[in-house]
Amino acid sequence: MRQGRILLLALMLGTGVVNAADFSLGGLVGYKGGASVRLIGTVSNFAEEFPLAMEFGAGLTWLNPGIPADARRIFINDATDGTPEKSGSQWDLRLDFLYRLKVMGRSRLYAYAGVRRSMFTGNFKFVGGNEDFDIRCNQWGLGAGVKGLFAMGKNVDFTVGVGFDEYFANTLQGHDTSYSPDGETVNGHHQYTYDDADAAINQPKFQPTAMIGISYTF
Repeated sequence: MRQGRILLLALMLGTGVVNAADFSLGGLVGYKGGASVRLIGTVSNFAEEFPLAMEFGAGLTWLNPGIPADARRIFINDATDGTPEKSGSQWDLRLDFLYRLKVMGRSRLYAYAGVRRSMFTGNFKFVGGNEDFDIRCNQWGLGAGVKGLFAMGKNVDFTVGVGFDEYFANTLQGHDTSYSPDGETVNGHHQYTYDDADAAINQPKFQPTAMIGISYTF
């Protein structure tokens, strides 16, 4: 098996397949509904006459998770004691296809669109009230935007991008309770519905994005 992989790589090198492709890695910071950081990897010119590049990304965004008192009533209990504290985060994975736009100037401008996977967690803590719980929601989504690359050196580019991500509604789950968009409820409290949970929790929906960073092409 190992010899087979070596032979395949040698054939690719010999035919120019690997040499023809351009690979880059980069890091970005900015705004995505909250402060955000992202690592990206891009491959282009990997197939003859194929006009698109592919970009893979993984990011972390810090978000306002919602309303603590409502989250407690809907997912846990009706207690009101304790001082509320909250924090929220979103891990996301993305795959984009990039198309180079025909524009004047020395910069490289691309339009992009692709698929998203979001893993959201909102933490709610009531100090002195003996409550500390997470609300989670995993979602698929789509995104699009434009990005520009501006040369800083032979292989280094300054990257600027703006766009948006939109995520589809999915089950909100906390402790032993969950509320789903299709109306299914597990261990629901009182007569609360998904709409009530959705109003209390700020899981990702529509997120405008603005990012800057550095990328290096190998």
